[in-house]
Amino acid sequence: MSFMRSPDLQHAFEVGDVVEAFCDHEKGSDRIRGWLKGIVVQVDNKMVAVQFRGNVFLTDGWMVPDRILWYPTNSEQIRPATKKVKE
Repeated sequence: MSFMRSPDLQHAFEVGDVVEAFCDHEKGSDRIRGWLKGIVVQVDNKMVAVQFRGNVFLTDGWMVPDRILWYPTNSEQIRPATKKVKE
């Protein structure tokens, strides 16, 4: 019997990780598409849930605001957050 092997993951996310996710979100009074910081709140074998402080949107069609988005664990639209160094 053959089994599928698990996908190679670039990043292994854990609950509490600060990440950046590429999504539609509000900036001021405008809706933009770009990278936004959030926190991983749930992880399973296939998906990662990211919670944001502001409204985020699933699609650019019918844009229903939410605070949590789900991403596949191997998605290129989620990455560890970069830390800015204070000068």
